[in-house]
Amino acid sequence: MDSFLGLFGPNDDWTGSDDCVKGFSQLPPEPQLGNVEYKLKLVNPSKQRFEHLVTQLKWRLREGQGEAIYEIGVEDNGVLAGLSSSEMTDSLQTLKQMALSLGATTTILRERWLDDSDSDGSNSNDSLNGNTTNDQRKVVEVLVRKIPDDQHNIEVRVAVMGSADAGKSTLLGVLTQGQLDNGRGRARLNMFRHVHEVRSGRTSSISHEILGFDAQAQVVNYSEMTTAEEICENSTKLITFIDLAGRRKYLRTTVQGLTGYSPHHAMLVVSGSAGIVGMTREHLALAVALDVPFFVVITKTDLVAPTDAIKSLETVLKSECKKVPLLVQNEDDVITAGSNQMAANIVPIFCVSSVSGNGLELLTRFLHVLPPGVSIKEKERLEQEPCEFQIDETFRVPEVGTVIGGLLTKGVITERTKLLIGPFNDGSFTPVVVQSIHRNKAPCRVVRASQSASLSLSVDIPGLRTGMVLLCMEDKEKPSGCLFFQASVSVLFHTTAIKPGFQTTVHIGNIRQTAVMEGIMATNGIHTNEHASVVFRFTRHPEYVKVGMRLLFREGCTKGIGEITQVFPYLPTNAG
Repeated sequence: MDSFLGLFGPNDDWTGSDDCVKGFSQLPPEPQLGNVEYKLKLVNPSKQRFEHLVTQLKWRLREGQGEAIYEIGVEDNGVLAGLSSSEMTDSLQTLKQMALSLGATTTILRERWLDDSDSDGSNSNDSLNGNTTNDQRKVVEVLVRKIPDDQHNIEVRVAVMGSADAGKSTLLGVLTQGQLDNGRGRARLNMFRHVHEVRSGRTSSISHEILGFDAQAQVVNYSEMTTAEEICENSTKLITFIDLAGRRKYLRTTVQGLTGYSPHHAMLVVSGSAGIVGMTREHLALAVALDVPFFVVITKTDLVAPTDAIKSLETVLKSECKKVPLLVQNEDDVITAGSNQMAANIVPIFCVSSVSGNGLELLTRFLHVLPPGVSIKEKERLEQEPCEFQIDETFRVPEVGTVIGGLLTKGVITERTKLLIGPFNDGSFTPVVVQSIHRNKAPCRVVRASQSASLSLSVDIPGLRTGMVLLCMEDKEKPSGCLFFQASVSVLFHTTAIKPGFQTTVHIGNIRQTAVMEGIMATNGIHTNEHASVVFRFTRHPEYVKVGMRLLFREGCTKGIGEITQVFPYLPTNAG
C-alpha cells in the first residue's frame, strides 16, 4: 500500500514532544489503480462535484475489496501540502458524507502536523490553503470501509432442475445476463464452469448465478452491472440459482445440490419439444420426496407449441404428485401463483422462449414475488441456536489459504469466530478461526442462519473434505462423529425386497456416502411403499449426523427417504 501509513511505518510515534514531520515532504505519485486516493482538500464541493467524488470513492472501494485509503492534504504528485484545522475538519466531514451515501464508514488512521520545512513550495501551499507561514498544516490518512452485513436484501435460493437439453443453463444465461439466446446456445456459455461443459454444452457440476430486483421491482443483472457485488448492492431482493446437472450419470451431484444447499424452491425446466422424459420424472420425484416447493418452466416455445407438454405435465402433477397445476398467462396469475405456492399445493407453469423472449417477463415478475422459504420468526429462532455450518466445497486459494463454501443452517458467524471443524477419520474435531467471510462473491461481516457463504480459515486443515461441519465451541456437548445410526425409512421404489447387507448411497444434508443396512426391523425385508426402522453403517469414515435429520438413499432405481431417530457416537478402536 503506497500510503504514508506504509512509508512512516505502523509503529511510529505520532504524539510526543515533536508533533511536526521533519525532513519528509512527499509520497509517491498517486497510483492510477488500487485503493489509495490523494485529495488536497474536500471543502464545500458543488452537487456535481460531490457526485463525481462519490463515484470515485465507489471505484476505490471496489479496487480494495471494500476498503479504501484516503490521504487528505496531499497533492496528486505526492507532495504533503497539508490543510489548516478548519479546512481539514470540513474535508473530513465531506468524506464522511461521501461514505455515508454508499453505506460506508470512515476511520482516521493517522494524522500529522507539518511545518514550512516539509515542502519545497511552502509559501505557495500556505497561500493556497489561506494560511500564514506561521500556521501549522495537517495531513490525515483515513480508512473508508464498506462491508455489508447482508441485511439489506432478501435472498431466495432456487434449484434449477430438469433433463439434459431442456434449456436450463440457457434460460439462466438469459435471466442473469439480460441478453436473449441466438438459438445455438450462446447464452449458456457463461454458466459453465469446466472446458468439457463448454464443448459438450451439458452441465456436469453445480454452479451458482444471481438475479436481483431493486426497490422498484426492476431487474438487476449483468446487462447493467459488471460484478456480483454491484448486483447485491443495488438489489433489495436476490434470487440465487443453483444450476444442477440433467444427465443421469450426474444424478448423485444433483441430489447433493438439493440436500446440501437446502433450496427454498425448485424450478423444473421442461423442454416444450421433448416433454416429460425420464430424468424429468426423476427430478420431479426428488423435489416431491424432499418436500421442496417447485414451479415448472416449459422452454423452447419458439420451436413448438407447448400444448402437448402442458397436457402431459398436468396429468403427471394431478395423478402422481397430487398437485394443482396453474398455467400462468397474465400478471394476475403471477400474483396468485406467488401468494399460494407455499400455502397450497399449487404448481405454477410458465411457457417461455429464451430466443424470442416470450413469457420471460411473467417469469421474472413471479421470481420477484416469490416468497423466501423461511419465515422471519423461524429465521430468528435459528439464529439463536449454536451455529452449524455445512461444508459443501473446499478450496485452496493462493495468498489466502483454506477456503470452505457451504450453508449455515443454525446460528450466526462473524469474522474472528472460533469454531470446531470435523469430524475427521478418528471422529475428532479441530479448533479453527474464521478469518474472513464472502457471500455472493463480495466480502461481508456476518453470515446468518439459512444463508450460504464462503469462509476463509486461519490454518490449513489436512484431511478437509465435503460433508464436514463447523460447530460452535461454546456448545455444552462435545461433538463427535458416528458410523452407526438408526432411521425410520420409507421405500419409494425397489424391484424386490431390501434385506440386511444392502448397500446404498445415503444423502443427509451435505453428507454423501455409501452405507450398509446392517439391521432392518422387518421380518421379510422392506418393499416398495413400506416403512421400517433401519440401522445404517457408513463404510468409509464417521459423519456428523443428529436425530431429526432427513435422509434420502438411492442405488440404481432404488429410492427411499427417512428420518434419523438415533445416533451411536463413534469410538475409535484404540480409544482407552
